[in-house]
Amino acid sequence: MDVLSDVVAVIRTGRPRAAHVRWHAPWGQEFASVPGSAGFQVVLRGSCWLLPPDAEPVQLGAGDVVFLPRGSGHTLADSPETLVAAPACGPEGHELYDSYASDSVDRSGGSGPVTVVLCGAYQLDPSGTHPLLLTLPDLIHLPAHSDRHPELRSAVELLAAELENPRLGTDAVVPALLDTLLLYILRIWFTEQPSQGNTTGWAAALNDPPVTAALHAIHRDPAAPWSVAKLATEAGLSRAPFARRFAMLIGQPPLGYLTWWRMTTAARLLRTSDAPLRSIAAQVGYTSEFAFAHAFKRMHGTAPGTYRRNN
Repeated sequence: MDVLSDVVAVIRTGRPRAAHVRWHAPWGQEFASVPGSAGFQVVLRGSCWLLPPDAEPVQLGAGDVVFLPRGSGHTLADSPETLVAAPACGPEGHELYDSYASDSVDRSGGSGPVTVVLCGAYQLDPSGTHPLLLTLPDLIHLPAHSDRHPELRSAVELLAAELENPRLGTDAVVPALLDTLLLYILRIWFTEQPSQGNTTGWAAALNDPPVTAALHAIHRDPAAPWSVAKLATEAGLSRAPFARRFAMLIGQPPLGYLTWWRMTTAARLLRTSDAPLRSIAAQVGYTSEFAFAHAFKRMHGTAPGTYRRNN
């Protein structure tokens, strides 16, 4: 798998949720902070205001996408002056997001203009947080453009159609589309960052062909006997320049990232499969089950067997 696909596969857990909501002005709704989750809001029709707790209001129009990678609290309203309802989101999740197997939600605030919003949430695994996500801001706003992000627009339209008119197979289609939407949002964000002058960090790394080639090699085959020299060959650079370049962009040396990714992959396998420990050890590059258990405990603070029982 490529790096971004792997990151999403590791960090997301449980079932993503979404709802297709019609708001009738005047309306205002607070969405409380939900640690361990990521959320998004997509304006499908009409307009509204995003009211972050510690920033200026942002006007949103049809087609605008807002992504909150850390589940930060926020408010949507037809106007910054509208009185806001109590939080619709609690620590156990969002009541609206459980509605996608039924009709669209209709929130009647009044008889004014209608705004249609696609609300969604992803549950994240805090133990598998990839450093790529740590570089994201608390709020990402992708404004609508008629000639930009056609794939994101198509995913939004497909998801909205399924939520507005559920049919046979909707319960299978919606989670897949939500994962697709998440990937498109992250792809667009990281692709567009270099134009803003970033020279270090994951945005720069994912747009740097040599480092990206090495990352893809690690993610494609974490069990391979990688060395700095072999990864440098994948990157098309000599050993020393590659090691400096990788560490500058990623924030850790190549073999440090390799070990971290192996142990993160092992944790996912322990949670999601009943494969024996020796098999998991082999899948992440360890011929010795003892050496694997030692490395795993050093990173996760517990033995692989105990981790599996507790998760």
